[in-house]
Amino acid sequence: MPSASTEASTTARVDADSRLAPGRPGYRRTSLALFAAGLAVFALLYSTQALLPDVSAAYGVSASTASWTVSAATGALALCVLPLSALSERFGRRAMMTGSLAVAVAIGLLTPFAPSIESLVALRAVQGAALAGVPASAMAYLAEEVRPRALVAAIGLFVAGNSIGGMSGRVVTGWAAQLWGWRAGVAAVGLMAAVCAVAFRLLLPKARHFTPGAGSPAALARTVKAHLSDPLLLRLYAIGALFMTVFGAVYTVIGYRLVEEPFSLPQGVIGSVFLIYLVGTFSSAAAGKLVARLGRRGALYLAVTATAAGLLLSLAETLTGVLAGLVLITAGFFAGHAVASSSVSRTAAHGRAQASALYQSAYYLGSSIGGTLGAVAFHAGGWAGTVLLGLVAVLGVVSVTLYGTHRARVELRAEERERARKNGRETYNHTGSPSVLRA
Repeated sequence: MPSASTEASTTARVDADSRLAPGRPGYRRTSLALFAAGLAVFALLYSTQALLPDVSAAYGVSASTASWTVSAATGALALCVLPLSALSERFGRRAMMTGSLAVAVAIGLLTPFAPSIESLVALRAVQGAALAGVPASAMAYLAEEVRPRALVAAIGLFVAGNSIGGMSGRVVTGWAAQLWGWRAGVAAVGLMAAVCAVAFRLLLPKARHFTPGAGSPAALARTVKAHLSDPLLLRLYAIGALFMTVFGAVYTVIGYRLVEEPFSLPQGVIGSVFLIYLVGTFSSAAAGKLVARLGRRGALYLAVTATAAGLLLSLAETLTGVLAGLVLITAGFFAGHAVASSSVSRTAAHGRAQASALYQSAYYLGSSIGGTLGAVAFHAGGWAGTVLLGLVAVLGVVSVTLYGTHRARVELRAEERERARKNGRETYNHTGSPSVLRA
């Protein structure tokens, strides 16, 4: 039984921890601020995705060309996450997120005036690069400023902002575009993001536990090299990229399919299809229970099965079938992403921020590749071509996971043999009988 002095010292340590926690000043403000930041990031990042048919018509370009308005943003974000995470070590998380949102919102308000598809793609690329500063800094800010026991809930609210931002941005653009044109849709998202950015800046408390790091390029390079030399981390990066390839392809092209026969849906209704994102909120939250019951690989196999089934179901010529397919694809993607991304932090023994940044780079690179190749496949073979691309990516996830399972079994057998060998030698040394070794 703990003594009174032990209890007193424990209480003193807890009280001395000035980090944020539920019920303490600043925790709610921090959570709401990062929710607003997450909402702004995803609303801006995918602001043109629901509008691609209208963008194609306005500039007279193909689906594959219009898809670059999404792929350029996600690709630039993928390339800039790691270097901006290093800059945040030197200049601070709060300053990095504030500057990133300010630049991204300013570009968002300029985007509706792009005179050509080339200028629109260029603006989107710069916007994606600017947005990279938020995911690069948000997790680190929370890890430094929030108590460990409250960290999961705080990060969960930031991720919820991502999900709701991605959904609401597409819905807002869809209905605004139906009423006033695609440029008005993009402008509406820019204004919404501006409100979120202001709320973020007013709500987020100043960092009290940030210590500027040396962050030398050589040290960063060593950490990145170590992560890229880890076979398990590489497999997790590949799984995240492949899952996002499916998701990016499907949601980049789905608007083109629904605007055509036999559906012929108006832009506002197509934008509302993205409400299916809410399914992902529940499936990502359920991923932890799946891992507890099935293990990481079992949860990944279940996510892959749901995604593949959804792709096949989406080939139906009925709206009900297509929507049911999208529900399964979304549920499978978010569950798989949750399993892979959470496994990265558990796997990395050091440099977790860089390990997570590399995962985000692979993840958004998959989105960029999926959006572009999905549109190319749609142009070449219709929706069936996009589904085929998705199934190939799903097969890639299965292959990577099966290989990981095989490697785990090989390593386990090697460990058992080594353990048996050591036990045998120890027994031999103890008894002096060589027959134990032969056994």
